[in-house]
Amino acid sequence: MIDRNLQNAIEKIKLLVSDVDGVLTDGRILISTDGVESKFFNVEDGTAAALARYAKIPIALISGRYSKSTEIRSKELQIKHCFQNTLNKKSVLDELAQTYNVEYDQIAYIGDSLVDIPLLEIVGFPISVSDAHNKAKKIASYTTSRLGGQGVLLEVIELILQYQGRYDSVLKKMRESEFEKKSK
Repeated sequence: MIDRNLQNAIEKIKLLVSDVDGVLTDGRILISTDGVESKFFNVEDGTAAALARYAKIPIALISGRYSKSTEIRSKELQIKHCFQNTLNKKSVLDELAQTYNVEYDQIAYIGDSLVDIPLLEIVGFPISVSDAHNKAKKIASYTTSRLGGQGVLLEVIELILQYQGRYDSVLKKMRESEFEKKSK
């Protein structure tokens, strides 16, 4: 059960920002002998990105390292803002807040590691994954039931929409829109 203060915080959310490695992935990176990198992403996060689009909640990604896999996945999910090779995540968060004309208390951030702590400390809805660093989990207002890479984005989007009282209407809008596309 979520307390009333947290529910009030969730109701204000207009932008979701997330780390990548350890949140959208399980944090493991496979690098072959020819230098090709691979990561595992969860297909459920594609549903989450679609729900967020229908709810008009933009998603942005900020990763501390560059990865072609992350670039490809963000394009697949139609995530417009994907910042990589960025350890100063606060400067990017400031840019995103300005771009979307939102205050920190209208931003949810999902993180798992020490470099995420500065953002977790200032956003309205700080979220960690269940296998996050203990220091990140202590700062988070909400810890996901799912591990990093196991559909965290879907869990968070559904939670936000449920506490904003919009889950059913957004799901209906998505279903109707997708059905219209298929029947044409």
